[in-house]
Amino acid sequence: MEPILEEILTLTKKKMHEQGAFGRDEYKNLIMETIDYFLSKGKLTDDDNLTFIEDRLLDMYNMVRDEMGEDE
Repeated sequence: MEPILEEILTLTKKKMHEQGAFGRDEYKNLIMETIDYFLSKGKLTDDDNLTFIEDRLLDMYNMVRDEMGEDE
């Protein structure tokens, strides 16, 4: 996995755990929040393929949910 995807995923999982937010909608919202955070910090730019990044991370939802031991 690309390093930036791993960073976003790690922070998203941390937020999920802290907020007890394990549903698909919450996961998507936390991904968007994390991407926005990375944009504001300059780790991502509008030149990055943000749609690809978002789609890749959304596709990982079932794996993340299983890893965290939560049901949808």
